[in-house]
Amino acid sequence: MPGNRLSLDIPIVQGGMGVGVSLGGLAGAVAAAGGAGTISTAQIGFREPDFALHPIQANLRAIGKEIKKAKEIAKGRGLVGVNIMTVTKQYGEYVREAVRQGADFIVSGAGLPMDIPALTKGSAVLRIPIVSSKKAADVICRRWMKRDGVVPDAVVIEGPKAGGHLGFTAEEAKNTTEAGYEEEEKRIISFLREFGEAHKTYIPVITAGGFRTARDWKRQQALGADAIQVATRFVVTEECDADLRFKEAYVKCKKEDIAIIKSPVGMPGRAIRTPFIQEAEQKRIPPQHCYQCISVCSPSKTPYCITQALIRAVSGDVENGLVFCGANAWQEDKITTVDRVIREILG
Repeated sequence: MPGNRLSLDIPIVQGGMGVGVSLGGLAGAVAAAGGAGTISTAQIGFREPDFALHPIQANLRAIGKEIKKAKEIAKGRGLVGVNIMTVTKQYGEYVREAVRQGADFIVSGAGLPMDIPALTKGSAVLRIPIVSSKKAADVICRRWMKRDGVVPDAVVIEGPKAGGHLGFTAEEAKNTTEAGYEEEEKRIISFLREFGEAHKTYIPVITAGGFRTARDWKRQQALGADAIQVATRFVVTEECDADLRFKEAYVKCKKEDIAIIKSPVGMPGRAIRTPFIQEAEQKRIPPQHCYQCISVCSPSKTPYCITQALIRAVSGDVENGLVFCGANAWQEDKITTVDRVIREILG
């Protein structure tokens, strides 16, 4: 990747997965292999003893713990960063804490991360927004340049086959074909190349959404991607921070078990239709406690508590939880390792 600061031995970025799916263990293992390991900050402190009473403080404390753990595993190789959703309550505090704790990069989506440059001013952290359209890329790049005089250090282009929250409507996520989205991907890449050239820099492109094979990587490379983001494949690794039963949910699921759901965040998301999700589709499940997770949540109206559902799942109570996944999770058939996944993708 000429003329940029995103220096990786291998062109793989591990996608951030919360709650608790990609913490220091998984991120550190991917970084140790020469890639970029991403820690999800979504309710990252759920194992802290004071989480229920002081969730934000617990999360901020855990950010430092998980970054330290990942960097100890990585032993100086690769990059270790965090994913922070723009809808996170006290978003600025999370960003500043990640910088203070030495994150190499911050990936931010679930909205337009307009404030990242100001919040990270004076630091060496790499700023990486997530986009799903040329319009979003255009708005972010021009706003960052006008207000802060900077361009993104890289951009993640996330397609409709991604897992978790999606930057598409439910219909778009269901109906957009791979070939159809490639045209939008080309438009985004073309814009980023032109914008970078106009500002005498190079903006690396990381594409994401359902990639799992060497063929996928070669296709994305041909389209102009500098690296790919992979998430689902890393869930079924020994190094993944989730409970074994969470990983087995991927191994056991069938294609028809994966659906686009309406998330309490207000965005569509892709998940396995567990008994909990099937129940939530039929009736509201009132939250028992507010964990101060996202700014767009109204506890009196939300269909269920996403924090509780995600924590139950990642802790092993899959049937009573929310299991986000990518469109191709049904193709995972065994528990493997980070090194094997990387070798298979690079061919």
